[in-house]
Amino acid sequence: MFGIDSTEFLVIVIMAVIVIGPKDLPRALYKLGQIVGKAQGMARHFRTGIDAMVREVELEELEKKWATQNKRIMEEHPPAPATEALPAPETVAQGKPPFVAEPAPELAPGGEKPPYVAEAPQQPTPTGKPPFVAESAPVPPAMAATDKPPYVAEAPAQPAPQRKDDAAA
Repeated sequence: MFGIDSTEFLVIVIMAVIVIGPKDLPRALYKLGQIVGKAQGMARHFRTGIDAMVREVELEELEKKWATQNKRIMEEHPPAPATEALPAPETVAQGKPPFVAEPAPELAPGGEKPPYVAEAPQQPTPTGKPPFVAESAPVPPAMAATDKPPYVAEAPAQPAPQRKDDAAA
């Protein structure tokens, strides 16, 4: 552990039992464990800080090395002279931007239309309303008189028969 031999550790344990006492020894060991845990946490935090600084220094050295190698390579192989720009696409030259949707071609008279094309009705409906307006279904006469939703349970019309035991009580 910390360079403590087993016989030295045994002497420390015996002295702790004598000095602290068997009653307070668990509490003392708990506190000692907390102190050791905090010390280990601080050491770990310090070590990670040092490691981060070392990594930053190594990255700076690598960046300098890469910059010198890049400069040397660029001097050995200069970039090629710029070539002429590419011509503009034909659609832009005609005045139309690319990717514009165009209307479907007109069909010849008497030709069939695709099935997804809806046409307006030729004659007006008898009610005078357009056919796409939703109307409520007609209410049956039995429901119109009650004015209650159909799912409400009705009370029984006859009273429940009494038992003989209830009448005697």
